[in-house]
Amino acid sequence: MQKIVLLTGAGISAESGLGTFRDAGGIWSQYDLEEVATPEGFARNPALVHSFYNARRANALDAAPNAAHEALARLERDWPGEVVLITQNVDDLHERAGHNRVIHMHGELTQALCAACGAHWEAPREMFAEDPCPECGEPATRPDIVWFGEMPYDMDLIERHIASASLFASIGTSGQVFPAAGFVMQANAAGAETVELNLEASELSGMFDERHEGPASDVVPQWVEQMLETL
Repeated sequence: MQKIVLLTGAGISAESGLGTFRDAGGIWSQYDLEEVATPEGFARNPALVHSFYNARRANALDAAPNAAHEALARLERDWPGEVVLITQNVDDLHERAGHNRVIHMHGELTQALCAACGAHWEAPREMFAEDPCPECGEPATRPDIVWFGEMPYDMDLIERHIASASLFASIGTSGQVFPAAGFVMQANAAGAETVELNLEASELSGMFDERHEGPASDVVPQWVEQMLETL
């Protein structure tokens, strides 16, 4: 049975009220990304960075999974082959929709990281620069988020999954941020079928065998239904 590898981006959570990088007037547009999403910005002003991610964490915790999240959870549950979900998103909406295995390549808002010793723990709703690490005691608490200039998590595992995929589906992602933007090329090279589900055409649309355009809460459930009807 086919192994399905899914990649999701901000577009799948937008309909749950979580903004994308490019939303006019959204939370990202109110901040200089160099100041809130880089290690250098955190070193300069950790209080500002924590304030930004506290707002994002509250936004995510108050959001609910939408029909697209729920449809992908159904695919994982009902597909007889392996389904691997890789997300660029830092919210936990996939898990709350019922997904059991999610690879968060850019980290998670619900997790904290010690910049001194590398310890990980569950984040409270709000974090502050002076919070001590529960392992080493240093006031070096930061969000467990992969910032610009840092290496995404689990890249070796992700590349192994893509290399063994029968079908690769990219959902709600712009195709502008590497390394995720290169996944469709890796999937094509591995001989996988490729499908894109997006609100509109992306810069990589021409690389996919099949495309579906429209809101994620519409096109993703339709696509999942089509997939399950082939069984």
